[in-house]
Amino acid sequence: MSTQSTVKVVTTHVLAEMKRRGEKISMLTAYDYSMARIVDAAGVDVILVGDSASNVMAGHETTLPITLDQMIYHGASVVRGVKRALVVVDLPFGSYQGNSKEALSSAIRIMKETAADAVKLEGGIEVLESVKRILSAGIPVMGHLGLTPQSIHKFGTYTVRAKEEAEAQKLIEDAHILEEAGCFATVLEKIPAALAEKVSKELVIPTIGIGAGGGTDGQVLVIHDMLGINQEFSPRFLRRYADLYSTMTEAVGHYIDDVKNRNFPNEKEQY
Repeated sequence: MSTQSTVKVVTTHVLAEMKRRGEKISMLTAYDYSMARIVDAAGVDVILVGDSASNVMAGHETTLPITLDQMIYHGASVVRGVKRALVVVDLPFGSYQGNSKEALSSAIRIMKETAADAVKLEGGIEVLESVKRILSAGIPVMGHLGLTPQSIHKFGTYTVRAKEEAEAQKLIEDAHILEEAGCFATVLEKIPAALAEKVSKELVIPTIGIGAGGGTDGQVLVIHDMLGINQEFSPRFLRRYADLYSTMTEAVGHYIDDVKNRNFPNEKEQY
């Protein structure tokens, strides 16, 4: 059931209150005005303008190619369609790693040019300086730990992260580092459910899981995956809530048939 009637606008403060109450946080991606309007009207709490746009919107194999200008275009398009949800925009690969001044510049551009509510970046202690500098400008930051797709060439695989003790311990430490720095939430991607639950219980800030079990404070999925528009991607954690690929293919097929058979347009559909 939508919480739209009880919550006017979702803010970082509202998300913190939701965690304190034990109310789960719903988060989905969107990359354009029309989809954002639908997702927002349905009552989702957070909309992520993900760098996954590189995959589902542009057809790249990884998230690496998408640029800051392209993320700003997608972010501004989404914000124009949103009245209630908190909008978070991903800082793309190369716009913050290893250079905290560039990180701040990138975050400021996103906030000024999209009117979004927050930015998200991947990594723990490695990006701490960037996180602190962005936060010092008053820009809310969401963290992202576990499987960090921008580091795919370092990992070499999209398999589950933090199964080994050392990596699990580093993830826990990184989560606390991000919280202490001032992040308002963090995404935990593709890690063991027990580890995600442990981190979620230890942190005051909300955790948003994807492939991290039910013990996190919220969940996020890519909209094209959960609506069944994208059929190629079928990890264990994905639940398809619709089969829009089939619905849309069928509709387009009917349209083509009607045009070919001179059934469209009919007399009522012309001037």
